[in-house]
Amino acid sequence: MRAKKKLVIFSLVLFLFASCQKDKRRSSESNGKKTDKTIIRVAQNSSIDHYYQVGLEKFKEVLEAETKGAVEVIIYPSAQLGNEEQEIIEVKLGIIDATIVSSGNLAPFVPEIGLFNLPFIFRDHEHFYKILDGHIGLQVGKSIEARINCVFLGYCSYGIRNVFNGKKPILTPADFKGMKIRVMASPILISSFNALGAQATSMSWNELYSALQQGVIDGAECGTADLLIERFYEVTKYVSYTNHLIGAAVLIFSKKKYNKLPPSIQTAVLAAGRAGVLAARKSEIEMSEQALEKLKEKGIKFFSVNKDLFREKVKPVYEKYAAKLGGMKLIEEIIRK
Repeated sequence: MRAKKKLVIFSLVLFLFASCQKDKRRSSESNGKKTDKTIIRVAQNSSIDHYYQVGLEKFKEVLEAETKGAVEVIIYPSAQLGNEEQEIIEVKLGIIDATIVSSGNLAPFVPEIGLFNLPFIFRDHEHFYKILDGHIGLQVGKSIEARINCVFLGYCSYGIRNVFNGKKPILTPADFKGMKIRVMASPILISSFNALGAQATSMSWNELYSALQQGVIDGAECGTADLLIERFYEVTKYVSYTNHLIGAAVLIFSKKKYNKLPPSIQTAVLAAGRAGVLAARKSEIEMSEQALEKLKEKGIKFFSVNKDLFREKVKPVYEKYAAKLGGMKLIEEIIRK
């Protein structure tokens, strides 16, 4: 397994090195004249129609404007440079310059962010951003910087998560019995769905559609906008309003790249990062609202559930991980705010 991972990383390094050389030639020669334009390479795992892309387009717009064209931002969507786990490694190594990644896939690298993966810890978007933009979120941001060797630029969201599948409506935890449900690589999310009675299965986001189509798994969980954007409505039927998680996503920038930039561009990166996450936040909420009616038109059935039944089942998960996440006192502080 380690050899396979090393081969994947080595292949990515070769690919990105070739890409870098091509971009350098493109940026250093403009109508036969040399320029000293700085190239910033940014990647994201989802399609070009995703709210992550909206956030990165705003990041590009602001950074290029603030630097008066001295910087060119190139965005690679749709996992062109690897899945989220690979993108995190690439930022850490300085192979790419920035990415937006989910807390679920960041958790194996930064255990502290697992706090935000606890099911039912957030009530709504207002509560979610109050915590993430406050001292707790900033402290986790410092842990991200230390463990990934990056600059933390801010939080956005990958949506309010609901369970979906193609077999039957999930109305109570008992309905999970015997069902394989795809979750992210977060140990907390895996434990949570196992506690609910499912067979939690971790796999790459980009493999999910084909896995559903081929019956490798029975269902998964994601936000409403992602159900539409990724066309999961073609391979599933039932969505249960579990609202078990509001997913935290993070915009990170390579410290290796950042330290090479002049102070003026460093300041512009910070400003562009803030603008980017705010644009992604707004877009996620808007896209989710618009997606709901479109999904109903496409025949997806939505079901309300008694969330208290699900909360009760995942209490052991809180107890299991509390000590690793700052203690139950911190968890209770988040819930009370």
